[in-house]
Amino acid sequence: MSPISFPHWQWLGWRALAALIGGLILRLWMMRAFPQVSGDALIYGTIARNLLQHGTFAIGTDSIHPTLIRLPGYPLFLATCFRVFGIENYNAVGYFQIALELFSCLLLADFVRNISTDRAGLNALWLAAMCPFTAVFSGAPLTESPTFDAICLALWSLDRYLTRRQHSILYLLLFTLALSSAALFRPDGALLAFALWPALFFARATTQSLRPMLSKALIAGVLAVLPFAFWAVRNWQVFHVFEPLAPRYANDPGEDPHLGWQHWVKTWCLDFTCTYNIYWNVPDDTVDLNDLPSWVFDSPAQKAETEQIFAIYNRNPDMPPELDVRFAALARERAHDHPIRTMILMPLGRLADMTFRPRVENLTIDLKWWQYHLHRSETRFSIVYGVVNLLFLGLGIYGLFLKPRYWQYMVAYLVLRCLLLLTIEAPETRYTLEFFPFLFATGGISLQHIFRRRSMDALTR
Repeated sequence: MSPISFPHWQWLGWRALAALIGGLILRLWMMRAFPQVSGDALIYGTIARNLLQHGTFAIGTDSIHPTLIRLPGYPLFLATCFRVFGIENYNAVGYFQIALELFSCLLLADFVRNISTDRAGLNALWLAAMCPFTAVFSGAPLTESPTFDAICLALWSLDRYLTRRQHSILYLLLFTLALSSAALFRPDGALLAFALWPALFFARATTQSLRPMLSKALIAGVLAVLPFAFWAVRNWQVFHVFEPLAPRYANDPGEDPHLGWQHWVKTWCLDFTCTYNIYWNVPDDTVDLNDLPSWVFDSPAQKAETEQIFAIYNRNPDMPPELDVRFAALARERAHDHPIRTMILMPLGRLADMTFRPRVENLTIDLKWWQYHLHRSETRFSIVYGVVNLLFLGLGIYGLFLKPRYWQYMVAYLVLRCLLLLTIEAPETRYTLEFFPFLFATGGISLQHIFRRRSMDALTR
């Protein structure tokens, strides 16, 4: 008999099986139709390959060199997959991630069942399995899907630890593993620990003594941060810098993060088209000034200065210090002249773009989907996709207002993540994918509440 009591799946029935089959078909189709083995995926893959072939955490192919631009969690995961399935067998990685994600959907459904009802758990399973926004990343060699798994495992094991006396230490260890894994995959994954770890003693039953719960919580906290101590020691030995996570701008020691450029972008970049057409091109690629939005220039003088800087840059796509200084001067001028726009309106606009924008970046849809006269069908599809996104958000938020168990900690995570996203320069909707495990959970409870209320209204007629 297993020492850990995994969920009794009998309560799920054929409707749950249908959700899992639908989720599997959706993910397999999206993996084939919208492959994402490029960019960050190749960086992770290169590090994983060098771990296996050279025994070092490094980037590069012909000439490799140590790096700290990525945390070790996902490269180690990929290296393990490469060891089992073959070097750079990204298809096998995708299939494995899909299996893990569907199992995580089951864990999330069981968590919702435990804090609400069987019907709410089944609703959450359907939402999680059939959501296209998370499904499109499930087969991609990126950190989004494993992070989803870590969040689901954290919620499930937290509730099991607090409500099941038998094998509680094993559930605590699983919870610790989930928190540590989330942060090892992505630096912002540490927010999960800040939001959920306090529940170890604040959400305990009144019959449970505080002192032993607190001591166990402290032990869990120490174990969760222990891998980062080893990572920090490695970075100190290799680079002589203190870096327990990963640099904000993904630059190795000695590489210029181009802070002047970053600050200038922060004064005007508002949506993903700016990120894709401008931000990702600098440095190393040319920039088309026609892609700059009109609000980049506050005056003719600023426009002339910006055009002159880019004319120099485009002749040799690089960012020498003298150009970065000029971008910094432009950033200071714009921030001084319009502080409310720069400090408040722009960050809120970027957060809104990441949260509410139709999530079509990974599909074969024009980024400027709203140009109806150019592609009517793509515009209509994008609007429908945006409405689906709003439905997920609406159901999840409504469920939070119903105040299910642990709602405070879910809200804490969402708030912390929003605060973090307010600080970034260039928006990407994938940065808000971590909202969805919580939205699926509370959305399942919302649907159960809505259906039950409608049934009661029908009976009273």
